Amino acid sequence: MSDTILYAMEVTLNGLMAGVLYALVALGFVLIFKASGIFNYAQGVMALFAALTLVGIQNGQIPFSHLINAMFGTQLHHFGWKVPAVLAILLTALVMVGLAILVERYVLKHLVNQEPIILFMATIGLAYFMEGFGDVMWGADIKKLDVGIPQGMSETVDQLTYNLFGYGFFIDTLDIVAAVVAVILVVTLTLFSQYSKQGRALRAVADDHQAALSVGISLRFIWVLTWSIAGFVALVAGIMWGSKSGVQFSLSLIALKALPVLMLGGFTSIPGAIVGGLIIGVGEKLFEFFIGPMIGGATENWFAYVLALLFLVFRPQGLFGDRIIERV
Repeated sequence: MSDTILYAMEVTLNGLMAGVLYALVALGFVLIFKASGIFNYAQGVMALFAALTLVGIQNGQIPFSHLINAMFGTQLHHFGWKVPAVLAILLTALVMVGLAILVERYVLKHLVNQEPIILFMATIGLAYFMEGFGDVMWGADIKKLDVGIPQGMSETVDQLTYNLFGYGFFIDTLDIVAAVVAVILVVTLTLFSQYSKQGRALRAVADDHQAALSVGISLRFIWVLTWSIAGFVALVAGIMWGSKSGVQFSLSLIALKALPVLMLGGFTSIPGAIVGGLIIGVGEKLFEFFIGPMIGGATENWFAYVLALLFLVFRPQGLFGDRIIERV
């Protein structure tokens, strides 16, 4: 087998792993869009806020310490203890549930039956508020996130591929863990959406708010539930991305990479988010490998958006999205 084919196979595997990370972010968008018809611009910032909160809790950092020190001239920074990773993740999940309750109480309940553009603008405002609030609460410095997920080259994959092809593939162990977690999330959320009472209520709310209210579905509960689940997905995405590249405010920009994923997979399909992420991940890596050297490289910055543009032209609902037919 030629070296080019082997390298392409390695690039493909790494693309699949990268696609899973994109899909983890896209899942949060899909969940909220399915429940309320809202494109949640704040999903990327939710991943950032969750990662910041996790690091702060894990390291025993005092919230708002920079503000407290500036106001009172103190030198407070940490409580002096470390919180185990599992407990810190559970506490962060509770914070994200609390955030969902606050969002519903102070934002969403005032926007029932408003135009989608109004709800979209509300999520933009929420995104900027959360980003600034996270800065004030935990500080803007780059933080290291370590919850015990192994990183570095997977020796198992390296040995297996070496035995098969005579060439060991470099695959990050963190990416493999992310892939397993993503599969578990997709299966769980799909079963929840299709077969649980709350999942059916979630779809009813997305179709028509007033009709859902008329049959006794609590719109406020469904929104809290949905934003809580999206917050948990954001926490998982924040853990994976934060462990990979550190917790920094550029982490919120991963939402931009999730947009092409949604356009390919469809805004209403949970499995579509995974398939779209895999297509984007593999496509951008292979395009950079084969075509990048011919046109100067750096194609990963724009390939996904060009591919999404083609889908918008020829199949705007995505691969798994529902075709919208309006009769007049």
